[in-house]
Amino acid sequence: MPTLTDYQSIIHELSERIVAAQKPIRILDALKWDEEIQAHFFKHKFKKLPHVTTAYYLEKNPLQFDPYKKIEEFHEIERSIRKQLGQYSGVGSIMRRMCREYSRVVELLLVRGTPKFTEISQELYGSSEDAFHVGAPTLKDLAKLVSDTLANIKDQVVTEADIEKYSSEETVNILRTRLANYFTDRQQNVNVELSDGILADASAGAEKIKIHGGLNFSEREIKTFEVHEGWVHLGTTLNGLAQPVCTFLSKGPPSSTITQEGLAIITEVFTFASYPGRLKRLTNRITGVNMAEEGANFLDVFNFYRGQGLDEDDSYQSTIRVFRGSVPDGGPFTKDLSYSKGFILIYNYIRLAVQRGLVSQIPVLFMGKTTLEDVHILSDLIEEEIAIPPKYIPPQFRDLAALSAWMCYSLFLNRLDLQQLATDFKAILL
Repeated sequence: MPTLTDYQSIIHELSERIVAAQKPIRILDALKWDEEIQAHFFKHKFKKLPHVTTAYYLEKNPLQFDPYKKIEEFHEIERSIRKQLGQYSGVGSIMRRMCREYSRVVELLLVRGTPKFTEISQELYGSSEDAFHVGAPTLKDLAKLVSDTLANIKDQVVTEADIEKYSSEETVNILRTRLANYFTDRQQNVNVELSDGILADASAGAEKIKIHGGLNFSEREIKTFEVHEGWVHLGTTLNGLAQPVCTFLSKGPPSSTITQEGLAIITEVFTFASYPGRLKRLTNRITGVNMAEEGANFLDVFNFYRGQGLDEDDSYQSTIRVFRGSVPDGGPFTKDLSYSKGFILIYNYIRLAVQRGLVSQIPVLFMGKTTLEDVHILSDLIEEEIAIPPKYIPPQFRDLAALSAWMCYSLFLNRLDLQQLATDFKAILL
């Protein structure tokens, strides 16, 4: 029977093998379209489909590793995990699933530009038709409900905080200051820099945050970047990097993407950093993916975004997010469902955790690139001193008393019939 130190060493060694094996896999880099595609699309006045074929990915974005050897490498690590930790080890089950997911990601990259690409994408990230339990509404239903509601309030909630008056350079400086005040005990300040090579307005990397250059941002958008990219994405990365044994928690396979994006969105909501324009952007992504799943092509989705009030450049960039990795008349890349799907899963998990007296487990979600289904295993690892608790936790999740109060009311409010309330409140609402 190995001592705990021996056990930790085995876990650490296997964990490091996963970290090293996944290093050359860069999903978004392998799926991106170059500027020539955009230039051609704009030159033809948005009337012709972008010229992207299956061969395009092989020529423009060749993989920087041998995919078949990489899949075999993950298979070999998985075999080693079973051999050294056993079939029913909790931490072993997490690492084995990571190996399988990374293998599936490599298979996803192998079939770029083919119908199989969307099939694997849906397996990894979900579909707009996914329900959350038997008879429950789908993500597509969520998008419609939110869109209809936002249409009723669009002219009533805009304030000075929505004016895009800060340049990209000013935004970088503001975020540097704010995040230095959040990550106060770090010897070096968080690196925030400009970048023109990202589709999103902001993106969190391993230990830095990128802000899209050449744009202007509002106070609301900057607050969202601070909370979403800084407090959550960068915070969970740093918590994962601080793990002395379970170093795999610093890296995130697709299943953790859903949990991490859900944490980021719910933190936006709890901090009042979110706003109608933000919700509209997220639900439009669901609609765009759903359109492509139902057979719409690039032009159809592009025109949908233009109909939502986006300019030509924003409509193009938003539509690329749907079709990257695929072809303009093929199925979608469904990763952008992670935001809303993750939010719903995390919100309901928190409600149930409060109801069942498991509120102390909620901060565990921030200890690295975690996956919701692993919370109980990760809690055990902390008790066994194989993993350490998260250091950086947003204040709203550190104060479990206030969070619990919110969720206790939420449990009751969800039992009320909103349609009946609308009838009863009719005179007041008029």
